Amino acid sequence: MSIIVRTAQPAEYDAAGHLVAEAFITDGHTERDGDYAKLLRDPRDRAEKAELMVAVDEENGAVLGSVTFAPPGSPYADLAHGREGEFRMLAVSPEPTARGRGIGELMVHAVIARARELELPRIVMSSQRQMTYAHRIYERLGFVRTPDRDWSPVPGVHLFTYALELDGSPA
Repeated sequence: MSIIVRTAQPAEYDAAGHLVAEAFITDGHTERDGDYAKLLRDPRDRAEKAELMVAVDEENGAVLGSVTFAPPGSPYADLAHGREGEFRMLAVSPEPTARGRGIGELMVHAVIARARELELPRIVMSSQRQMTYAHRIYERLGFVRTPDRDWSPVPGVHLFTYALELDGSPA
C-alpha cells in the first residue's frame, strides 16, 4: 500500500480531526471530553492558521495520520521563536491496520521537507513525557532534546521539547 503525506483537503478535515482526537484519547494523552480533545477534533482553524497535513492511503483515500505544521508567525506555534518552524498534534490512526507502518515517520519527514522549502533554520516540537515511541522516531531523525525549553501548557501536563537544526542536508 502506498502512503503519501500532503496538505489536507477540506473534505478530509473531519476525518483528520476525528483521527487525531481518537489517537490522543486512545493512547491516554487527553480526556475524551476535555478542552484539548475538542481542539483536536476540529482542524479547520489549524488548516486556516497553520498547515494541516495528512497521510493518505493512495489506494482508497483513507486518512491514516495527521500533523499540524506551524510556520513562523502562526498562532499554532507554541514553542517556536523567530524563524523556527514547529509541528504539533502528530497522530496516526489508532486502528491496528495503521499503526507500526512508519506513517508517523513519514509525516515527520514531510514536516522537515516543508521547513526546508521555507528555508527555516530549525524545527521545534513538544511531546508528552510518555510518548516514548515518538521520541525514538524524533531522535533517529536527528532531533535533540532541549530541556531548557520544556514547559507546561496546563497544570499537570509537562511537555518535553526537541529541536532539529536544518543545515541543508536531507533528513
